[in-house]
Amino acid sequence: MTEDDITQHIIDMLGGGHFVVADDNSFFFHGADNKWPFATIVTKDSDADSASNLNRPGVFRLNIRTGEERFHALFGEQEQAGTDFTALDRLMPHPTDAKTHWVSVINPSAKTFEAVKPLLVEAHKLLGLQGKGA
Repeated sequence: MTEDDITQHIIDMLGGGHFVVADDNSFFFHGADNKWPFATIVTKDSDADSASNLNRPGVFRLNIRTGEERFHALFGEQEQAGTDFTALDRLMPHPTDAKTHWVSVINPSAKTFEAVKPLLVEAHKLLGLQGKGA
């Protein structure tokens, strides 16, 4: 899967919903308030987040916010120590935002992306409910 393929899927899922591209990174929002993204596509390391070595050619990371229950269903209570955050095509806790229940996958294959599509739908709904005070 390419960044463009994933971006188009999320845009289609949103029915033309709201997203912002900044510094070659994409941020997908539930609404136009741009308060909290439910998913991002990041294409390069930052000072605060370099564990994935995204500066490699052709590498990007899809990040998805999950709820606490889903996050623990996926990863249990495991510590992040020992996780290879540079691994391609593997769903893992986000290297810096796992504590807020974000997950990530670097360069997902079509098969892996199919597996994370339900997480995108859940994330979109989760942020929509939170915006309504739920």
